[in-house]
Amino acid sequence: MNRRNFIRLAGGGTIAAATAGSLAACGALGSHYPAEAVEAWNGPVGETDLRRRAVAYAITAPNPHNLQPWLVDLREQGVITLRTDRERVLPRTDPLGRQILIGHGAFLELLVMALAQQGVASQVQLWPQGELPMVLKDWDERPVARITLQPGGQPDPLFAQVLLRRTPKTDFDTTRAVAPELLTRLLASAPASGQTALRVGGTVAADQLPALRTLCWESAQVELLTPSTMMESIHLTRVGPAEILQHRDGISINSPFVRAVAALGLFDRTQPPAEGSAAYKSAMGRFEGHSRTAMGFVWITGPNTRSDQVQAGRAYVRLQLQATALGVGMHPMSQALQEFAEMAPHYERVHQLVLGQPAPRTPRDATVQMFCRMGYTPDPAPPTPRRALAKFVRV
Repeated sequence: MNRRNFIRLAGGGTIAAATAGSLAACGALGSHYPAEAVEAWNGPVGETDLRRRAVAYAITAPNPHNLQPWLVDLREQGVITLRTDRERVLPRTDPLGRQILIGHGAFLELLVMALAQQGVASQVQLWPQGELPMVLKDWDERPVARITLQPGGQPDPLFAQVLLRRTPKTDFDTTRAVAPELLTRLLASAPASGQTALRVGGTVAADQLPALRTLCWESAQVELLTPSTMMESIHLTRVGPAEILQHRDGISINSPFVRAVAALGLFDRTQPPAEGSAAYKSAMGRFEGHSRTAMGFVWITGPNTRSDQVQAGRAYVRLQLQATALGVGMHPMSQALQEFAEMAPHYERVHQLVLGQPAPRTPRDATVQMFCRMGYTPDPAPPTPRRALAKFVRV
């Protein structure tokens, strides 16, 4: 069925709009997923092995497009080796693999915290066989990190937020400002400057928000209007309980309305919505709402080596755990940071706005690694699906 007939059948685009709007938000229209799909958020129930218990917490880490691109090797006693699942990357949206490695850093930080909670310290060696190449297509099987377990881990207060952490993918409440004091407390959760070359910053200043909101909105349009990046998201969309349970990853949609559309064979995954169509307008409206309702912004900057990318993920998940503790929502708006060709003007712009300097030209140049909006949501965000623990473990 072609798009024109689909929109006509949908009564002027209502169905198409609902579908594309959900997709654009990279989240669900409904807040309820099958219980098995979100069982990871109950913690490692019944798991006794301390390494597997730690991995069970780590798989709740935030990651791009909910790909969950982690593999852990437990064959060496007293060691956890972290690798990338090369089938779970984003060659169009993230051609250099930077966002994927930030997701690995988030996993690594939760893993270390979960081990410490069990009285186990971690000696983390990044890139024991050398860094992955700078182009995604050249990646191989070399590990991202080798974690050696040692006695004496000290529990981290932020660990209490691990299973409560959520990423809100809805409009924020514009009647509730984010206080400067809260921003200060949030930024204090990042690693000390002496431990990493990364820096964290942010703003809730009313005179700075409009330019940053516009950046989010304009860069989101580029991702939606670039067929290759939009189709990458469409191919990762899971509609209804059966698909969500089958995959337990990607972009999950479980609203009754969209499920009915899919059951009728009307959920078109062969092409992006046409510019100017009702589907297009709904998708744009959703992203515009997210951008315009940002009540503050937080960012992580620093060099752009592979190690820095992993460390950025470790810092980011700590920020989000602290945001959880403080009761404020924190949602990445990463479009302007994506390194595909069509995004280049906005990549330049985000570096000018955040760092006051041009976009990086070498891995040693200052780079905006994470860029997130902040605010308060009317309703709690739901947990997102995670695959079963066994899918991540190699023994």
